Amino acid sequence: MIVFDKVGFSYGTNQVLRDMSFSIDVNEKVAILGGSGEGKTTILKLIVGLIRPDSGKIIIDGEDITNKTEYELRDIRLKFSIVFQEGALFDSLNVKENVAFCLREYNKISEEEIDKKVRDLLRIVGVEEAIELMPEELSGGMHRRVSIARSLAASKPKMFLYDEPTSGLDPINADNICRLILELSKNGTGFIIVTHKVFDAMKVAERYMFLKDGMLLFDGDKEGLVHTNINEIQSFIEEVRFKYEPK
Repeated sequence: MIVFDKVGFSYGTNQVLRDMSFSIDVNEKVAILGGSGEGKTTILKLIVGLIRPDSGKIIIDGEDITNKTEYELRDIRLKFSIVFQEGALFDSLNVKENVAFCLREYNKISEEEIDKKVRDLLRIVGVEEAIELMPEELSGGMHRRVSIARSLAASKPKMFLYDEPTSGLDPINADNICRLILELSKNGTGFIIVTHKVFDAMKVAERYMFLKDGMLLFDGDKEGLVHTNINEIQSFIEEVRFKYEPK
C-alpha cells in the first residue's frame, strides 16, 4: 500500500505538489496523467525516496519513509521495479553487462548463474537476441525493454513504476511496450504508469489519476475519465473522447 498524506513538494520556488493525498494498493493498475511539469515523475521519485517531500507524509506498507536514511530506504526500494523515461543504461556496457550489473550488485551468485539469469530476463522482455549489443545499437523500443529487464534484475518487485514508458516510440513499439507492461502484471503485480499519452494509458490501466497545478483533479475509472465534465481534463483527452469506446 502506498499512501500520500497531504504531501507538498517544490523545485525551488515552483510548487509542484500541493497537499497531495491518495492511496494505491500494490496490485492496482494505475495511470497518472497530466501535462509536462505537473509532478507525475515527481510522485514516482517520492515513492522510492529519491527526493523527500517538503510537507506531509509518505507511507509504504505501513512504514513512514518520509525521513528514512539512504540505508533504511534500501529495503523500501527493493519493493519496486522503476523504469525512468531515459532508461539510464550504461553506455560503456553491452546489454548483457547492463543487466548483469544489478545481479552482481544485489546477489551473491556465480557467473554461470548470472549468464542464465540475464538470458532469462531478456527472454521475458523479448530481446534475448540483443544480448551482445551496445546501448547505441538498440532501437528505442529495445532500449526500453532492456531497461525493464535491468530493473527486474535488481529485485522481485511488489509493484512496477513506469515513467513515460512509451514516450518517443513509434506506434508499433509503443504498443509492444504496453503489451509487455500487461504481461508482467499477469501474476497480480500492480503498476503505476505516468504518461501524457492517453491512448497508451487506456490500453493498460484500470484506475486513472489526473494532475493539474499540483492538485489531483480526477481519480477514477476509464468511463469516468472519458465522460468527465472537468474542462481541463476534457481538453487533455479530447483526442480520445469520441474515438475511444470504454469497455
